[in-house]
Amino acid sequence: MSAPLVDPRPSEAPGIRSSDGTWIRTWDNGAAGLPVVISNGLGAPPSAWPLLADPACGVHAVSWYHRGLDASQVPADLDRIAVEDHATDLEAVMDHAGMDRALLLGWSLGVNVAFEFARRHPERVAGILAVGGRAGDPFHILFGPTGVLHELREPLGRAGAWALRWLGPPVVAGVSATLPPVLDGTEALLALSGLRPPPGLRATSAVIREFATHPWAWYSELVLAAGDQEPMDTAFATFPVTVVAGILDNLAAADDLQRTAQSLPDARYVPLLGGHFLPLQFPGRLHQELLDLADRSDLAVRR
Repeated sequence: MSAPLVDPRPSEAPGIRSSDGTWIRTWDNGAAGLPVVISNGLGAPPSAWPLLADPACGVHAVSWYHRGLDASQVPADLDRIAVEDHATDLEAVMDHAGMDRALLLGWSLGVNVAFEFARRHPERVAGILAVGGRAGDPFHILFGPTGVLHELREPLGRAGAWALRWLGPPVVAGVSATLPPVLDGTEALLALSGLRPPPGLRATSAVIREFATHPWAWYSELVLAAGDQEPMDTAFATFPVTVVAGILDNLAAADDLQRTAQSLPDARYVPLLGGHFLPLQFPGRLHQELLDLADRSDLAVRR
């Protein structure tokens, strides 16, 4: 396994050491409110959730950057990049923030991480908002809208994850060279015209710029390792769950996510006319779903 060239010393960014000694960059919105831990999609920054950076958002949100990405260290043991290891980082972030229990906000493979943490510590989870992902077996929900047979989804997903190390750099470089300036210009024009730019506009630009910095061979390893997660029995998930699916999502088939919701004892299924990047497409709707989930949880008495 190859590792990116990352300075092994902790950066000046805020961070903590996980249980295996790996230094992880953290993020805290510094707001008052209900405790929320963002378990992001692999490589996505907290800026993907623009409304959670608002001091008046109503929640105290924390998150982290995945191992070997941004300022977070590569683990000394290069095999410590499974979903279970990311769940350990989630626990360290939650402990550092002084959160005994929290709502977990998962997106994409971050949903797998959130459920893995909940499987270990169900007593610490008040609810999960699962956006574009499910518990366990992530490659088998790929390519839903394209009609790819279930038995072909995992091998095609693994092939795609391997190809990221070669295809990722030119594709992301091209997108990052063209789309952020367009988005920034659109935001400036809207501001000059007196219109308020949608929150997802700036967030999309920030996410693209973050992905442009990723070491793609290492990112490919992260995706492949996450794809090894076995199917998960979610009988432990007696807390409320909201499953949000993009009808056009090619990385998390909506029908599979609907079946996931149906298998949970206290779940709400929310289909949206969007793709995999729902946090950028529907930031307001997802924020409301988070607050609604809080109302369904036993944390609601604190509001």
